Amino acid sequence: MTDPASHTSFIEPILVFCGAAAVAVPLFRRIGLGSIIGYLVAGVVIGPWGLQLVSEPEAIRGVAEFGVVLLLFIIGLELKVSSLWSMRRDIFGLGAAQLLLCGAALAAGAWFVGYGPKEATVAGMALGLSATAIALGILGERGETRAPYGQRTFAVLLFQDLSIVPILAIVPLMANVTSPETHAMSAQLMSIGMALGGILLIVLVGRYLLNPIFRILAASGAREVMTAAALLVALGAAVLMEHVGLSMAMGAFLAGVLLAESNFRHQLEADIEPFRGLLLGLFFMSVGMSINLGLVGENALPLALAAIAMVAVKIGLVSGLARASGSPWRDSLRIGALLATAGEFAFVLFPTAQGLGLLTPDHAQMLISLAALSMLLAPIAAKAIDAALLRRPVADGDVDASDLDNGETASGGVIVIGFGRFGQVVNQVLLAGNADVTVIDHNVERIRQASSFGFKVFYGDGARTDVLHAAGAGRAAVLCICVDHAETATLIAELAHAEFPHARTIVRAIDREHAIALMKLPVDYQIRDTFKSALSLGRATLETLGMDFEQAETVEEDVRKRDVARLVLQSEQGFMSGLELLHGSSIRPEPLSRPRKRSRALNAETRGLLDASDADDDWGAGDDPSLLGSRGSLGI
Repeated sequence: MTDPASHTSFIEPILVFCGAAAVAVPLFRRIGLGSIIGYLVAGVVIGPWGLQLVSEPEAIRGVAEFGVVLLLFIIGLELKVSSLWSMRRDIFGLGAAQLLLCGAALAAGAWFVGYGPKEATVAGMALGLSATAIALGILGERGETRAPYGQRTFAVLLFQDLSIVPILAIVPLMANVTSPETHAMSAQLMSIGMALGGILLIVLVGRYLLNPIFRILAASGAREVMTAAALLVALGAAVLMEHVGLSMAMGAFLAGVLLAESNFRHQLEADIEPFRGLLLGLFFMSVGMSINLGLVGENALPLALAAIAMVAVKIGLVSGLARASGSPWRDSLRIGALLATAGEFAFVLFPTAQGLGLLTPDHAQMLISLAALSMLLAPIAAKAIDAALLRRPVADGDVDASDLDNGETASGGVIVIGFGRFGQVVNQVLLAGNADVTVIDHNVERIRQASSFGFKVFYGDGARTDVLHAAGAGRAAVLCICVDHAETATLIAELAHAEFPHARTIVRAIDREHAIALMKLPVDYQIRDTFKSALSLGRATLETLGMDFEQAETVEEDVRKRDVARLVLQSEQGFMSGLELLHGSSIRPEPLSRPRKRSRALNAETRGLLDASDADDDWGAGDDPSLLGSRGSLGI
């Protein structure tokens, strides 16, 4: 039998993390410092140097790093290979210059304060890197991941991830490893070969297997299977890259890029987002817990000065590089602030260097504390710089990147939810009118059809707010709801009003009851998908019988006006209101014009049905008239 204590020991840390996040994050967001600083401070408070509610931050960080992995996977989903290729100059130009210049400057600073040459070199390499999770987290909070300065920041971070392998190779060589030179060279070649082989394997699987597999899983209709598959792809690629010597984040990013062209990418993003958010918050708290408050207290002034100096130097150097390579000053300062932290890799490299004898235990602990303090200080600096830039008017020629559109769905575009028979006709009209159209549907075959028309297509459930956000509903001017089920259409209309009040909503009403329900919601326009076509068919029939066009059109317009008037009364006073507009008895279906003569059956079977119907019509005061809504009203 399972020991109950084992369950308790597992649940208690979860309760601590959830409670700390629930208190700290809203508080820090309320005072304007953002959720990342809230997580960091929460980690300090609950960690071994605070309230000691959690005693092993290192073990927790191992799990929490998967938050960074999933973050890079989602970033990869938003970058097509062509977009990545267009960033090559920033990746290998600005990225390389940043790492070399910042690393050299910080190494010189470490040597100046008394570190040996090898210690200073290790410190410069580790502190020259930046925290991917913090930089991308701040960009995500601002909604500017795709802004020009956000793209350049990401390019530098991507180069830093690529540089981890050579840094890990250099550190043992600095420790005077006694292996023969030829053996060391062959080992390095083997590591490079394994890394290239791992990348090639991910590329081949992503190119030829992932889309067919996800198509099969989507056809099964089991949403939880898609979620499991998304986690399998992201975490599987991460683990593979770790085994071949690259970072887990790099593997997840590659998998995301290879799925960026897939029709399923926005559903995958929506499925993974909750896990990413929770694990990333846990990662930030683990960083806060790693700050040794005892050591910080003993060396408060030197550590504080070192952290301030490091952040200031990195902001200055990176901003200068960004400006020299073409960014406006405003964007350059933002890039510098986002890259001012030490990287997550410092928590790996400093203990490794200590184990190889390159760092003394005291120096290793000081550098780890410095890295953690920079992660606490740099977001505050980034917030202050951004606030100052927002208060300062934009100078001529200095374009504010936050004013640029950074979404996939253009501002003023249309999102059509549902690509069935109704939605396809709607999209044809929009296509003819040169509208910017994005289609959401959860049917694989419909998504294929939509892509053949040239629309931007998202596989996903349009009744989920995360899918709508991922598809760009926050920037769309119109949400056109064309799904086949009344309940789903009503739910989406309610979500649209709550989440995207700026967007106008146009809804397909399935039948009369649905139209009445929609009239009680703040939708901008609705239409019953069979009503106008039925009126047109009725008019055409009258013309075929010999009625002239003008008279048939008058009859059609009369029926339409009667219906609209009755629909308004039904929405205001109940479903049985407006019967006087029918000028006839209550029969099913309810005629909009007075019957001129009594109907008669043409065979025995019909006569039996009518007799039974007449008996049912004799309902009294005890009967429920609302039943006529589903049985007796015009279902158009």
